[in-house]
Amino acid sequence: MTTPEEQTNTSTTVFDLEKLGKERPQTFSGTWPELAFCFSIFMSQILAEFYITGSNLLLPTLVKEIGIPAASTIWPTTALSLAVTSTLLIFGRLTDMYGGYAIYNGGAIWLTISSILCGVSQTWLMLIVCRALQGLALGALLPSGMMILGSTYRPGPRKNQVFSIYGACAALGFFAGFFVSGICGQYLSWRWYFFIGAILSAIMAVSSIFYVPRDYAEKQKLGINMDWVGFGLSISGATLFVFAIADSSYAPQGWRTPYIPVLFTIGAILLGVMVYLEGWVIKNPLLPGDIFRVKFMTPLVLALLCLYGSLGIFLLYGVLYMSSFMGATPLQIVAWTVPMAVGGLILSVTGGLILHRVSGTILMIISCLGYVGSGLLFAVIPLGGNYWAYVFPAMLCGTIAIDISFNLANIFITTSMPKAKQGLAGALIYCTMHMGIAVMLGFADIVETQMKHLGERNSYKAVFWFQTGLCILGLLIVLGFVRIRHAKSELTADEKETMETENAATKHAEEV
Repeated sequence: MTTPEEQTNTSTTVFDLEKLGKERPQTFSGTWPELAFCFSIFMSQILAEFYITGSNLLLPTLVKEIGIPAASTIWPTTALSLAVTSTLLIFGRLTDMYGGYAIYNGGAIWLTISSILCGVSQTWLMLIVCRALQGLALGALLPSGMMILGSTYRPGPRKNQVFSIYGACAALGFFAGFFVSGICGQYLSWRWYFFIGAILSAIMAVSSIFYVPRDYAEKQKLGINMDWVGFGLSISGATLFVFAIADSSYAPQGWRTPYIPVLFTIGAILLGVMVYLEGWVIKNPLLPGDIFRVKFMTPLVLALLCLYGSLGIFLLYGVLYMSSFMGATPLQIVAWTVPMAVGGLILSVTGGLILHRVSGTILMIISCLGYVGSGLLFAVIPLGGNYWAYVFPAMLCGTIAIDISFNLANIFITTSMPKAKQGLAGALIYCTMHMGIAVMLGFADIVETQMKHLGERNSYKAVFWFQTGLCILGLLIVLGFVRIRHAKSELTADEKETMETENAATKHAEEV
């Protein structure tokens, strides 16, 4: 992979940043290798959403056919999210140590194998274990894919366009997951959902082996090592913390069940210890504290935790509401979610054209309003409410929300990080998303359980109000504390650091 230093000099008087921001990276010999490369990376985003959202629609079929107990119905989805959440930082560091090529291809091959194992599962417990194995594969694919994209494309219109299409792949994966699971749940066996996913994973693996640039030698020169303390604390802390929240609604006595508060407290303490050690003690931390010294990074991450968490609630409980109270069949739900896929495609085309022209802050506010609208429309929908009046605009709001915020966050975070930390950047992006979804879904489950005495429909409505509250909190954080500039052509983080060093040296020499 070509380094920034090989592409250009760091002096702003030597090169045209705008031109560089539009050019094809030198690592590609032509259009077709670049397209094949993009396909290889985009497929990881499609398959991640395919496996996360599609399983929600398939859940009633799984409960019936393999006898999942009521107390374990959340785990086919939660096991995958928990595995992804607890391993993202680990794989982000491994990506920075060994390069994106090795980690990405390993994840693609493992996703193929684990998908086949899901398809041949004979018991609900085997299925849950295999879903966790799929989560490990996605934990490897997502940060390494983001690192590869962030390292390959420099800031500018071309990077904006690529990241916009990458973000739209989430909407495509969402729709593909719903479509395939709807077909399989209604006409085929549920096993074919996983077999079709395995075929797609195998295609991705073959393509990435041939078209993703090899970067092992380049990464080895950086001398990055594993933070084993952070490794242990992140996995154990995140697992215990999320498990306690997710399982609290199904424990015999809820939060009064002894193991729930114990696991929650231990998980919270471990995560707190990790934050302290990573920020002030460990020399080569898994999650360096200086990443949050980037201007506006901390409030942006906090806002995204709320917004991404609300998205998980919208996707799961929206499906449950449409199925239970609007009489929608699986294929009807697929048809009703088409606006999200179409909207994602439109935004992918327009996003790359406007991200460098419109203030990122304004776009982020628009995204937040989309999140609020998606939850509010389901919260106020009356019994017998019309699809076109409530669900259709909610789907449009949903795609505006996730596509804009995801693209902006990706570009902002990857552009703010040097090349040596692009794996960390990818891990932070997806850790924020999946931690937000896992934790907020757990709290939503608690809200639903506590409101059960009002009836199932009203308990769902309470969840949608909780979702709306999260969105409003995210909006307030963005309004008060987040400022994002236009995503224009500019120096990379490495080039900025080099220029600052050169300027400091020049100033020192002049003073002497």
